[in-house]
Amino acid sequence: MEYRRLGKSGLQLSVLSYGSWTTFHHQVDEHLADMLMGYAYDQGINFFDNAESYAGGESEKLMGKVLKQKRWERSSYVLSSKVFFGWHGKENRPNQHGLSRKHIIEACHEALQRLQVDYLDLYFCHRPDPQTPVAEVVWAMNHLLQQGKILYWGTSEWSAAQIMEAQMIAERYGLIGPTMEQPEYNLFNREKVEKEFVPLYESIGLGTTTWSPLASGLLTGKYNAGIPRDSRFSLPGYDWLREKLLTPQHIEKVKALQRIADAGGVSLAVLAIAWCIRNPHVSTVILGASKLSQLEENIQAVQFYHQLHDELLQQIEDIMGNKPHIPEYR
Repeated sequence: MEYRRLGKSGLQLSVLSYGSWTTFHHQVDEHLADMLMGYAYDQGINFFDNAESYAGGESEKLMGKVLKQKRWERSSYVLSSKVFFGWHGKENRPNQHGLSRKHIIEACHEALQRLQVDYLDLYFCHRPDPQTPVAEVVWAMNHLLQQGKILYWGTSEWSAAQIMEAQMIAERYGLIGPTMEQPEYNLFNREKVEKEFVPLYESIGLGTTTWSPLASGLLTGKYNAGIPRDSRFSLPGYDWLREKLLTPQHIEKVKALQRIADAGGVSLAVLAIAWCIRNPHVSTVILGASKLSQLEENIQAVQFYHQLHDELLQQIEDIMGNKPHIPEYR
C-alpha cells in the first residue's frame, strides 16, 4: 500500500481507504464487516470513514464493534466521523442536526460512544450550515481539538469560498482551520477537485479524502444491462441517484471505458479507481465495497495507476469529454 500526507498536515493516509456509507448495517452485517475491515487493514489500509447519519448511527456502532474485537493499536489506524444530518433522520428535533456548537460537540460525544474510541482522528462538517455563523463552527471544532477529542477537522461538500472563510476566521483568532475536504470525485464528477479547489492546495495546504470513485457503482459496468437486485440502486430511497446517473449517455461512456479496461487487462472498477489515485491532490480514495471479492479487486488499483500513461489518459479524456477548463492568469 502507498501512503500520502493529508494535504500539508503531518498525517499520512493510505491512498485507498474504506468507508461504510450505504453498506454497513444495510448490506454488511457484523461478520462481513469484520472480514472486510480485517482484509483492508492487512493490506495496509489505515483510514476508516464513517458519519453520524450513516444508517442512523448503526454504521458507527457496527464499525465500533469490529474495532473493539480487532484490538488493533489505536495509533495504527485513522478514524473519522461527520456531523450535520444527525442520526434520527426525519425525526431530528431542533439542535439534533446542523452545525451549531451544541450539535457539533454533542454529536462528537455520541460518535465516540458508538465507535468505542477516545478520540476521532478526522472530524468533518458533513455539509455547510447557512443557519450557523462559520465563526461558531471554527470555535466549536477548536474546542474539541483542545480537549483531544479530535485531531484534525475538515469539511465535506463545501465550496472553496466557504472553506476559505473558515480558514480566514481561524487565522484571525489564532485557531486551527480546516485541514481536509471530502468531495465526491470520479470520472463523471470532477469540477471541485480539479478546478474549484486548485487555489486551496497551495494556499492553505488542503487535503482531500474523496468518495464515490465508482460513481455509486456506475463505473463498474454492472448497470450496463439493467439494475441487479443486490445493488444499492435497488434499495429504497435511491431513486434520485438512479435517475441522475443511469442515463443512456452515461451508459455509453461506461461501455467505451470498459473497452479500455479490457485492453489493459483490468476491470473497469480498477481503471476508474486508479484514475482517481493518479491525481496528486487526492490524499485518499474511499472505497465502499460490500463484498470481499470487490475489495480484493479494487485494491489492485494501487499498482495499476502507475500504468496510466499520457496516451491512455487521453483516450479516457476523449471518451468523457468533461475535463474542467482552468483559465490561465497572466
